[in-house]
Amino acid sequence: MSIFSDISDNLQRGRVKAVCELIKQAIVENISAKDILELGLLDGMNIVGVKFKNDELYVPEVMIAAKAMKAGTELLRPLLAGEGVKASGKVCIGTVKGDMHDIGKNLVRMMMEGKGLEVIDLGINVAPEQFLKIAIENSCDVIACSALLTTTMGNMREVVETAKAMGYRKKIKIMVGGAPVTEEFCQSIGADSYTPDAASAAEVALEFCKLNKT
Repeated sequence: MSIFSDISDNLQRGRVKAVCELIKQAIVENISAKDILELGLLDGMNIVGVKFKNDELYVPEVMIAAKAMKAGTELLRPLLAGEGVKASGKVCIGTVKGDMHDIGKNLVRMMMEGKGLEVIDLGINVAPEQFLKIAIENSCDVIACSALLTTTMGNMREVVETAKAMGYRKKIKIMVGGAPVTEEFCQSIGADSYTPDAASAAEVALEFCKLNKT
């Protein structure tokens, strides 16, 4: 097995210490940070995403893998900056106003980071204006809105309407998700995408970011 395969395999198992030691070894061997990230860490998280989507892994296992991903990325961050490697895109994520649930949102964030995206997490109870303010200030490609309550779903429409009012509707893609959200609801409010799970959300967000760069 190559060192990339070893990093990927240990990440999938959530072995933080092993992942960090392997990355340090790769750095000593003068392997580029970009290759370590893409062929090791991102490869591992992509496999985790596929397995999660296929119900072969569950939330606790994904979260453990994501911890290993985060630890590895932190080690590489200064080297990536030195190599001029940038994130594949930027996403602003949060749970909409009136909703205090964040487990699903946190899982989506981890999956998006596992795709090499820079994710700005606004937390819970986020007002429509705050989504737009942060997204505009940070030149985000995507706004991702989460809701667990049927009573707060309507605030997703407000995010779309606020984007329109501020003249940014065509510049920023808006994604929606959460237990009560459906494709029909997504279309009814004029959002760009609804995804049923975190892995799919990460895939769609990456595609939106790529489109924004073309």
